[in-house]
Amino acid sequence: MFLYNTATHHKDEFLPQNPKQVTMYCCGPTVYNYAHIGNLRTYIFEDLLARTIRLHYPLKHVMNVTDVGHLVSDQDDGEDKMEVGAAREGKSAWDIAKFYEEKFWADFDALNCTRPTVISRATQHIKEMIALVKTLEEKGYTYRTSDGIYYDTSKFDRYDALVGHARISGLQGGARVEMSDEKRNPTDFALWKFSPKDKKRQMEWDSPWGVGFPGWHIECSAMAMKYLGHTLDIHCGGIDHVTIHHTNEIAQSEAATGQKYVNYWVHGEFLILRSGKMSKSGGTFVTLATLKEKGYDPLAYRYLCLTAHYRTQLEFTFESLDAAAKSLENLRALSRGVLAQAQGKEADCQAWKDKFAAAMEDDLNAPKALAVVWEGVRSADMNAEQKLSFLRFADSILALDLFKEKKEEPLALPQEVQTLLEERARARAAKDYKKSDELRDAIAKLGYVVKDTPKGQQAEKKL
Repeated sequence: MFLYNTATHHKDEFLPQNPKQVTMYCCGPTVYNYAHIGNLRTYIFEDLLARTIRLHYPLKHVMNVTDVGHLVSDQDDGEDKMEVGAAREGKSAWDIAKFYEEKFWADFDALNCTRPTVISRATQHIKEMIALVKTLEEKGYTYRTSDGIYYDTSKFDRYDALVGHARISGLQGGARVEMSDEKRNPTDFALWKFSPKDKKRQMEWDSPWGVGFPGWHIECSAMAMKYLGHTLDIHCGGIDHVTIHHTNEIAQSEAATGQKYVNYWVHGEFLILRSGKMSKSGGTFVTLATLKEKGYDPLAYRYLCLTAHYRTQLEFTFESLDAAAKSLENLRALSRGVLAQAQGKEADCQAWKDKFAAAMEDDLNAPKALAVVWEGVRSADMNAEQKLSFLRFADSILALDLFKEKKEEPLALPQEVQTLLEERARARAAKDYKKSDELRDAIAKLGYVVKDTPKGQQAEKKL
């Protein structure tokens, strides 16, 4: 298996530290708002990776839930996103976190993503974060300002490991973060933020440095190393995490332990709109709920994501989603036909399974793997029993519910018919059967037959 490693800038053969258990950490949601479908694209690629790894190795997969500490920008000032969400909706920050985390997992499940082995919430690991900051302090990597404890990036000589020396050396104050009078270097970042003196935060904790809350970056390092050890096999996330979040994770983790933090860094590209990157802060985002309300199967969106390699940008349009939905239903129809023809029986087709697996093991080449599925289901080289075995194997990775029966949606009634039905229901409830019959006749003139059933009245179009 080969994966493109952001740290080496090429595809590397995947060689786990311990073949008996691969370790993978994925940056999870900040639960202050709904996840948008751009966020969800990242979790789909991570799910493909997890499923492909499990073809060969047991996997311990950890994902965090950021329910405190993620500031509204990459700067180390401004408000916590959870506090902003609470103010926006008039709820407590704790209620905001609970509500949006539940919505996230509902979307995650609807897309057939496999739940992580460990779900790690930031608010439940404050003790570990404080301990990690103390270790960095003892080793001389921190300094104190009026608003928190900061990491001195000039003391870590591998700070440019993930993004390159030219990118870091060319950074000027204000280009990525505001350069305050108290910061020693533009790249320095907060490990622990102090609570404001003039107001009480909803989420704050005692620490050796004063009451406050953790910085976003320290959360992931503390939780990843608690569950997966000092050196992780794989760390995943969106491409936007490379220059700041993951760069800072490496700095603080390796400074604390003296060991390499991650062997393979794997990042997914953006989903974009024609107007640019999908963004919550810019108000340009689409949720999975929006797609469902428009009648799309969530797995049509998963199919759309499979048509582009995870390291390439994918432009989202409803036209492309329509095409994906149609392709998915066509593939399901062929798969159901194979199931019926094979009568549930399977036969060996290892060569086709190997061809599919080879595509996925080549840096998760889902478009190629999907093409192999289409080729296989139409192939004259396999009988129905072999095709069934192959399709079940492929679907264990692609997770498209290939054998799902097509759901016949009830015919939507014209608004005029619906209004008359509601009026007729009120007439029947009032025992005004004369008016009820008149309304039945009026509906009939519009081409619909009304039937009274134990479940209530139903209207069907006349044949």
